[in-house]
Amino acid sequence: MAQTDPEIAVDPRIATIDVPRRISLRGFAPGEHITVTSTLRQNDASTWQGEAVFVSDSDGGVDIATSAPVSGTYAGIAPMGLVCSMHQTGEALPLGTQFDQTAPQTVHLTAEASSSRAAASFVQLFLAPGVEVTAIHDNGIVGTLFTPPDPGPHPLVVMLAGSGGGLMESRAALFAAHGYAALALGYFGAPGLPPTISQTRLEYFESALHWARRSLTPRDGFLAVSGVSRGGELSLLLGAAMPELIDAVVAYVPSSVTNGVLNAGRPGEDRHSPTWSWRGRMLPVLAANNPRADWGLFDNGPSPKRQTPAFLAALQDAQAVSRAAIPVERIRGPVMLIGGRDDALWPSARFVELAAERLATHGHPYRVVALSYDDAGHTITYPYVPTTVLCRPHPVSRIELAYGGTAAGNARAGAESWAAVLAFLAEARERHVPRTP
Repeated sequence: MAQTDPEIAVDPRIATIDVPRRISLRGFAPGEHITVTSTLRQNDASTWQGEAVFVSDSDGGVDIATSAPVSGTYAGIAPMGLVCSMHQTGEALPLGTQFDQTAPQTVHLTAEASSSRAAASFVQLFLAPGVEVTAIHDNGIVGTLFTPPDPGPHPLVVMLAGSGGGLMESRAALFAAHGYAALALGYFGAPGLPPTISQTRLEYFESALHWARRSLTPRDGFLAVSGVSRGGELSLLLGAAMPELIDAVVAYVPSSVTNGVLNAGRPGEDRHSPTWSWRGRMLPVLAANNPRADWGLFDNGPSPKRQTPAFLAALQDAQAVSRAAIPVERIRGPVMLIGGRDDALWPSARFVELAAERLATHGHPYRVVALSYDDAGHTITYPYVPTTVLCRPHPVSRIELAYGGTAAGNARAGAESWAAVLAFLAEARERHVPRTP
């Protein structure tokens, strides 16, 4: 039989970013070493590259979904390892630069052997076909709404960013790809909003949630809130403060206590200045008036700096923990908590435990899902993205911070937690009983 020309097959070639691709090589010589290179330019203009060397089978092919490379940027069997193991090769846009988070991204693949070469590409979408995007500027509320193409009404997810501020549009777009109306709600660090997280009033979110219920009319009245990092802390806080407005909470790498402004406050502001206010009262701060708090563990540590030791020290003061604990038992709906056991920014796995323990102690009558991942840090995101950056400057303070985890651990946590979140929300919707107005 005549040997076919070498080629790379990718299935599917165009799909949302959370869809794994089946990548295979064929038409090479049997037993040949084939170097496969992956390259990507992300939407922030950063460039990335991965590489893996495979040995072709007796038919001259390689199924990357079932084959481990003999060398490269990742080890073991990982169907999307050529993406998740990419290392950054070119700088991103300057911090604070606005860019389209939801533009399609193209991953380019080349496969080279001693005397043959093949190339292919595939496209990662954030916006599924037909999803409608609407900028929201209404009575001080700032956000971006993603609406699925099928006739509504749709269940609603409100997505909250962390201490980098801005709008978490990429995650919101992916929720819309799965049938949710998704509002990426800003609260600082975006046009029309304060530049820092300092003295953020929870009344803003109360107004936004009332607006969302009134204007977007979620299906069966179902409204979930999801947040990441400080947004995770905020999502728990909102569920506890305004339980009549929120039906489910998904908190990624959250804190179970309220904290100061940390790296996201005004220039020169004390890191332990209060972040949140509610009904005219500033909410407590874990490290304030806490004799066990020792931020010298952070300030005097090497760069990139790890914040987690300072938080663990502050958590040794039981009175301070009690004072700053978010009363998660007031949430009137299911709660999902996601943490990383090697989180270097703050001990999200410990915070997950504390929140879950408090819910259990108070006999929370709704479902609680608490997930913490080994070898995962603070950057637990959606599949399938490069996960090799373990430190970076904070978007507001510009301090070089460690985020923790390993590339493989963060990739696993991102893929598994995203599937778990979708399953959690589907069950929450199924069990949801519309509330009496």
